[in-house]
Amino acid sequence: MLENSLTLDAKSIHKLSTNGLAREHLVRQLGDDFSQQLEIWRAQGLSIIKEFGHYYFESKYTKLKDATFCIVDIETNGSKVDKHQIIEIAAIKVKNAEIIDSFESLVFTKDINLHIQEITGISVEDTKDAPSLKEVLHKFKEFLKDDIFVAHDVKFDYKFISASLEQIGLERLLNRPLCSLDLAQRTIVSYRYALSYLNDTFHFNKEATHHRAMSDVMTTFGLFKMSMAKLDEDIIFVEDLIEFSKHAPRLKRPKFDPLLAKSTHTC
Repeated sequence: MLENSLTLDAKSIHKLSTNGLAREHLVRQLGDDFSQQLEIWRAQGLSIIKEFGHYYFESKYTKLKDATFCIVDIETNGSKVDKHQIIEIAAIKVKNAEIIDSFESLVFTKDINLHIQEITGISVEDTKDAPSLKEVLHKFKEFLKDDIFVAHDVKFDYKFISASLEQIGLERLLNRPLCSLDLAQRTIVSYRYALSYLNDTFHFNKEATHHRAMSDVMTTFGLFKMSMAKLDEDIIFVEDLIEFSKHAPRLKRPKFDPLLAKSTHTC
């Protein structure tokens, strides 16, 4: 995601989250006006700061307790952004395990096939008075700012929103992404990690309506809180968390589905 959007090589991007980049390294890749490029990236959701003579992602020095995480979910009328569009988007801002703000909107569309209607419960009629995709995405971008972008299987939501922003004339997202699925695999023992299965197991959202954006956001919020509560004390900064979510060993899954066993026992 990020690697495909920044005009830096992969090694340099990695250093921004770890040991930092010297000024001359940025000048070599971006030119003498690199400070202007940093401002452009900030507008796209990525803040880079100078500490101890080197440049870093701001999240390298942002403590978890001070960070704002934006948990996002979208519903679409298909999986290909060049042919389909977002029909619903929801997000909440989370700081210190508390919700501090929220965003939710249906999006006007002329086409939702029967299969998508059955999955989401959203019909074309439901969206007839909804704002346009352009209007919704402008407002969502203002809401998101430079928060950490969190979603369950984050690549889909992040890439779909980012490409949709380009379609309406805005720049792609550069916010630091965090996958709640990856994080759960390293903090919570479960037979499966689909959001609906995790909710059936741990009851994060007792009124969940799967495949509705805000409902899935609230379920992810419950999962995110559980994962964060299980972190080791040495994970202090946001980049520590992102690194952990990508590279820490996954927990061993049970051999048998406990929900299936429970259902069989009940019967």
